[in-house]
Parts: sequence; structure tokens; C-alpha cells
Amino acid sequence: MAAGMERSRGGGAGCPRTGKSWWRLAVLLLSVSSLPAASGLVEGLYCGTEVCYDVLGVSREAVKLDIARAYRQLARRYHPDRFRPGEPGYEGETRESAHKKFLLIATAYETLKDEDTRRDYDYMLDHPEEYYQHYYTYYRRQLTPKVDVRIVILVTICAISIFQFYSWHSSYNEAINYLVTVPKYRIQATEIAKQQGLLNRSKEKGKNRRTKEEIREQEEEVIRDIIKTKIDIKGGYQKPNLSDILLCQMVLFPYYLTTYLSWYASWIYRFTLCREEYGEEEKVYLIRRNMKMSQSQFDSLDESSKQTFLEKRLWIKDNYEILANLSQEEEMKVKMATDPRMKRYRRWMKNEGPGRLTFIDD
Repeated sequence: MAAGMERSRGGGAGCPRTGKSWWRLAVLLLSVSSLPAASGLVEGLYCGTEVCYDVLGVSREAVKLDIARAYRQLARRYHPDRFRPGEPGYEGETRESAHKKFLLIATAYETLKDEDTRRDYDYMLDHPEEYYQHYYTYYRRQLTPKVDVRIVILVTICAISIFQFYSWHSSYNEAINYLVTVPKYRIQATEIAKQQGLLNRSKEKGKNRRTKEEIREQEEEVIRDIIKTKIDIKGGYQKPNLSDILLCQMVLFPYYLTTYLSWYASWIYRFTLCREEYGEEEKVYLIRRNMKMSQSQFDSLDESSKQTFLEKRLWIKDNYEILANLSQEEEMKVKMATDPRMKRYRRWMKNEGPGRLTFIDD
């Protein structure tokens, strides 16, 4: 019984200490809840541990005009070029502290002048506990390109298209300059020019008389223009077309896609479901597909080769594979006939190869 009484006394003595602990916890919670919003401010975000509104001396309800006016006044006061240490109003300020304050003023203005950035900053002041969210929002806006990405992509595509057209045009002029020097095409162009009366040299007198060099330059220009008009260049040196550049291709892509889908559906309906006979255009397409050639590569072939393909019925895959195997065998035979190593091997097989009897004289 005495032990029970002792325990009762001990329990009674512990009550004041428990009450004091709860009282301390309540005071701590009250202190934390009464901390200002600025306690959520950290270095590295916006104005750091300073409130941007306080830096500019404006309230949170201030409009853009008030913010701009306050910024100009403070910027003139603390600008490094205008700051004079020791003047009235600058007591206790040094050039270094004035420079830091000027940077802080500029940061505060950059934060508050933009509506989106100001909205994010106000949200941080109202919700200081969302620490990581504020970091993400701040650096996402800082690292986001200031220029619209769509504009960057459009400018890049335009630059690539201009380079494409210039490169193709240079290649085309290069081909024309070469063809002008080829006697075959030059003679043909000269005959056409004479027939059209472009090279008839009339006697010129007086001030309008041209020199021989001027006449020769004009004749060269006439021949060049005729070759440009009459010649049909295929492949990488063909005449550039605006519809082939990247920008036009992207703009016309929906049209090309719709055309291809309609053509493919028509092909399936006509030749798979209705079992129609192939026309010449369809046969040429199948031949080109079997040969795995692009349209420009196939167009560069002469008409006699295309006619030969049609006569051999190469639109049928089995016929093409047979011809391809024969061509590979012919190429191998030609290679073996012209290869010096194969010649030496055949010579050795003929003179000293297996199956030949030789007698050694003692």
C-alpha cells in the first residue's frame, strides 16, 4: 500500500512537467504560424531573401506604371556612373554596396514587370512551403528560350531551303557550262541559232558598231540559252524547281499524302480486286520498283533501255530476278577474264595444275 501511495505521489508530481511540455509546443507552433511570408524566401530565387516589392518600395497592388516609376528613380540613384560616395543621402554607402543594390533593383524590376513572372512570384510569397515547386517554376522560366520555338524552326527550314536552291542552281549552271564546251551540243545549238536567225551578223556602221569580243560574247550567250532550252538534264544536275525545296515539300506534304493514298487505293481496287491488265505506265512503275531506282534515276535512262525492259517483261518479278542473276554471272565472267590474278591462276592450272603428268629428266 505504501508503494502504491508513493507511485501516486510520483504521478502527481509528473503532471506539471507534462503540462509545461505541452505549453512549450503550443508556443512553438504559434511562433511558426506567425512567421511572415518572407521566411520562405531563399537565395538564388528572384530577389533572394529580400521581397521585390520592398526593394522597389511599392505595394503588391501596384500597377506597372508605379513599378516602372519606382525603378527609374532608384536606378538613377544607385547607377554606378551616377553614384558619388559621401554625398548627402548616401551615408554609409560604398561603391560596392551601391552596385549590389543596383543589381537587386534591376532584378526586382525584371521580376515584377512581366505578368507571368510576377504571378509566379506572388504565388511563392503566398505559399512559401512549396519549396521545390518554386525552384522548378523559376528555373523553367529562366531556361526557356525567349523566342518562340516555332519561329526558330521556321527560320531554320527557310535557311535550309535557300541553301538547297542555291546549291542546285550552282550544280545546274556547272552542267550547262560543261555542255557548252562539248562539240556535239555546241554544233547543234549553233545550227538551231542560225535557223532562227540569231547568229546572222549584219554589217554595223557608225557608233553602233560592236567589237569582235562583244559579238563573240553575244553568240556564246545565244548558244548557252539554246542549250538551256533544248537540253533535258536529269539527276543531280537537273534544273532546280521551287517545288522540290524543303519548305515547299513540307507545305505540300498533305496534298502529296492525299494523292498517294488515293492512288494506292485505286491501284488496289483496279489490279488486285478487279484484276485489270497493267498499262504501259503501270508496267514502267513496276519495273522501276523491281530495280529499286528512284524516279530521277529511272528518268535519266535513255528511251531504248526503257523499251528493252518492256520487251523483256521485267515488270514481272520472276523475269527480273532471272535477268538479274544472268547479269551477275556475266559481270563475274568479265571480272574473272580481266583480273590479272585469275589469268595467272588459269595459266597455272593449264601448265602445272592437278591432273597433269610430268617427267623429270635425271
